[in-house]
Amino acid sequence: MDIFSFVTLFGGLAFFLYGMRLLSDSLKKTAGGRLEKLLNKATDNKFKGLTIGAIITIAIQSSSAMTVMLVGFVNSGIMELPQTVGVIFGSDIGTTLTAWILSLAGIDSGDNMILKLLKPSVFSLIFALIGIILIMVCKKQRNKDIGTMLIGFSILMQGMTMMSASMEPLKTMDSFVSIMTAFKNPLLGVLSGAVVTGVIQSSAASIGILQSISMTGQLTYGMAIPLVMGANIGTCMTAILSSIGVNRDAKRVTVIHVAIKLIGTVVWLIVFYSVNAIFDLSFMDSPVSIVGVAAIHSIFNIATTVLLFPFSNLLVKLAHFFVKESEEEQEFRLDERLMLTPAIAVGECRKMMIKMVNKAKDGLDKSMGMLLNGYNPADFEFVKKNEEKVDGYEDLLGSYLMRLTTTQHLSVEDKNKSSMILQSIGEVERIADHANYLSDSAEEIENKHLSFSDAARDELNRVIPAVHDIYTMALECYLSQNAANAEDIGPLRIVISEMCDKFKANHVERLANGICTTEQGFVFNDILYSCVRIAEHSLNIAAIAYRFKSAGNTNPDTYMHDFKQRKDKDEKKYKEYVEKYKA
Repeated sequence: MDIFSFVTLFGGLAFFLYGMRLLSDSLKKTAGGRLEKLLNKATDNKFKGLTIGAIITIAIQSSSAMTVMLVGFVNSGIMELPQTVGVIFGSDIGTTLTAWILSLAGIDSGDNMILKLLKPSVFSLIFALIGIILIMVCKKQRNKDIGTMLIGFSILMQGMTMMSASMEPLKTMDSFVSIMTAFKNPLLGVLSGAVVTGVIQSSAASIGILQSISMTGQLTYGMAIPLVMGANIGTCMTAILSSIGVNRDAKRVTVIHVAIKLIGTVVWLIVFYSVNAIFDLSFMDSPVSIVGVAAIHSIFNIATTVLLFPFSNLLVKLAHFFVKESEEEQEFRLDERLMLTPAIAVGECRKMMIKMVNKAKDGLDKSMGMLLNGYNPADFEFVKKNEEKVDGYEDLLGSYLMRLTTTQHLSVEDKNKSSMILQSIGEVERIADHANYLSDSAEEIENKHLSFSDAARDELNRVIPAVHDIYTMALECYLSQNAANAEDIGPLRIVISEMCDKFKANHVERLANGICTTEQGFVFNDILYSCVRIAEHSLNIAAIAYRFKSAGNTNPDTYMHDFKQRKDKDEKKYKEYVEKYKA
């Protein structure tokens, strides 16, 4: 084997890999968004997922690309982890079609015209001609993509033909025969197959190389079987790389993919070589054909699917074992199975709601502390992360309760509890948003070295404690559903609103007299605006709790209006708040 044979081998491999990439990319473009829609249909049951996984992989000619898509879908929340297991099994079966197409290169056509047309070296050229005509003549992008697909397939098959041709001189080389003999060791064969496939990141390419080697007549079944198994392990490398930087569930997709290949390899190696030790299988030392390599590839993946598919749920648990949840992930989880017992599910939602309101209060305490006592970078970061957590609670509770109320039969009491939570989460989330805005104001004061006048500072020292008190009262009212305490919140909201209006007017006067600057005025007004909004949302929280506790089925709009107009109904309480905060 001379230098030109090596050039042909690696050039053929380059053609093969590029053709595979071109074919896969153009197929995905041609399919457009239909692949995602098809995958969404795989959510019903794992058997449907198995079928769809096989179909899509056959369409895009890449199990690695299929797994990468699954990692992305799980990471973005389009699919849940258990839904991917059947698709992965289907993908493993679908990817074996490539090897069968490549096995057409081994057809002995003789003088038969039809068989000659089936040889890749012939029909791939026809495909290339059709493809280039579509690209050059057609105006529609879809037709151009089909042309690119045909050219990609043609390049792939020509690469296979070049690799096979480069292997021809190896038939008579003693050194090559001795190298191949080393692969009779099954562990070495598995390792070699995994490494080569991991490097080129394509099991189809490594199987294609094996098929090319098989045409020399020096590759036996005993050598090919572990090499094919190793190639199936190595193909997981693409999925492993794609799982870097994604969420834990997306990483678990990769763990499931790797586990299927590893468990399948270990089990079938033990079974196969145990049978061989007992019965001394005669075909082990027989040369494997190009079709034989394709058959081994298919049998391994189908047998592994038959073995492990019934244990799909255990594979999900195994993935959770290796990629454990953080405390934060455990915090943001509501078990779907609880929906079968709605009362328990609603109870769990209330527990999560309690965590949500406490998180919002923690953020508000930190942001107000920075306004009163000075900026603190650690507190600023805390408020930012805390606001994201509150948003997460809102999304989770909202979607969970909507599914619960629309799919399950709830008692009147559970319906009221669910409605109360659904109405409250938006109010709490907005309070967390305004706590975030207050922290931004504290940072702006620090970064711009702003200093309020004594009068402005005195006003903030009065209104901020009042806002802190109203949210604390609303929180206690919500958690205890104490209707008597709820009635004290209306007058305080009015006092805070009047304080903010008065302080804004005072600040305008200070600006006119040159005591404060315009830049200070913007920050001061932002703070007062958030204070008014926090008081309003706090009142809404208390009103929701009060209505469900005391007002029964009163019209919500009328009730909320009556509840908020409490200045005249509780003038005494109103005056107490005016005196307390020197409004």
